[in-house]
Formats: sequence, C-alpha cells, structure tokens
Amino acid sequence: MSRFSIREASLRDASRILEIYAPYITDTAITFEYEVPSLTEFEERMERIRKRFPYLVCEEDGLVIGYAYADTYMIRAAYDWCVDLSVYVDREKRNCGAGTLLYKALLALLKEMHIQNAYAVITGCNERSLDFHRKLGFETFAVFKNTGYKHGTWLDVTWMEYFLGEHEEKPKPVIWAPDLPALQRAQIIKQVTEETV
Repeated sequence: MSRFSIREASLRDASRILEIYAPYITDTAITFEYEVPSLTEFEERMERIRKRFPYLVCEEDGLVIGYAYADTYMIRAAYDWCVDLSVYVDREKRNCGAGTLLYKALLALLKEMHIQNAYAVITGCNERSLDFHRKLGFETFAVFKNTGYKHGTWLDVTWMEYFLGEHEEKPKPVIWAPDLPALQRAQIIKQVTEETV
C-alpha cells in the first residue's frame, strides 16, 4: 500500500501549498515568477483553476508534501483539449515518488475529461524535471532559447508533450473537472494510488 494519499486540494491547503512553492520562486529558476504571491492572490489562482481543472495534493502522514494541477494552455476554444501542467514537491521530499503519483492521478482525471494533449513547460537547466517527464512518457517538441531572465542568467525553456489518447476526427466534448461527479473523481484517484505502489 502506498505511503502517500492523493486528494483534491481545497482553499484550506493554500497556505501549505504556497509554503512549498515559495522557495522555488526565491531560490531557483524552476519557476519564472519573481515575487512570492500573497496568500489571497494564491487562493484566487487556485479558485480560478479549480473551476475547470483538477488541482491535487499529496499527503504523507497528514502533511501536504506536494501538489499538481492542470491549467489553460491557450484561451481560444480550439485549444480546449489541451492543458498546461505543473507539479511541485516539498524540496525536502523530492525523489520519494510523490510527484509521480500526483502526475499519474492528474493524467487519469484529465483523460476522463477527454483532454487530449498535456504540455509541460520546463526551464532548460532543470534536468530533474526533464528526466521526470521523460520517464512518464513526455517527449520534447521545442526548445526556446534565452526565453527567461532570472537570477542574472538568460534561460532556455523546453516544451514537452504527452498525448492522452487518439486524436479522433470528431473529439468528445471536454468535461470540466467540477462536472465530473465527485465520487467518480475520488474513485479515479483511489485507483491510481493503489496501482502506483
């Protein structure tokens, strides 16, 4: 049985999630954000995302140690079958399997929503994340040179893609996450957690 549990995030988790995210902003170029957002701003981001997409947390012994979510890839309607993914794990808990479990649960939910394409946008120097995504089946399709500037350095950005299913001539309409029954979402998360041991 997995030592971790995955569940959907709520606003009660926002403070802890922000605590996990903040060092990535202040100490790394993994995110291109410069300033740590206020808790209120972060809660507003979470609420905006959760209106359409899954937002998950991973707990170990009742403590949130990581989170992952999908977000809008592009705003035009034709892009509705595409998402941009993010995953962050407490820097003291990396390489423990939490990120893999979060992503597998996230991808399973997205597939149920009829999402077709999942994208990861990764700072070129972030070899850990590049390897992580490769192991999960993501493939690089573009590298944008000197795209971001942070901590006194110009940084490349790598785009990776993962297809969740066949691209049919007439795709099924996307079902936004809140429109999937809560029990169905919970069952998908439970099944992935039990399979990923």
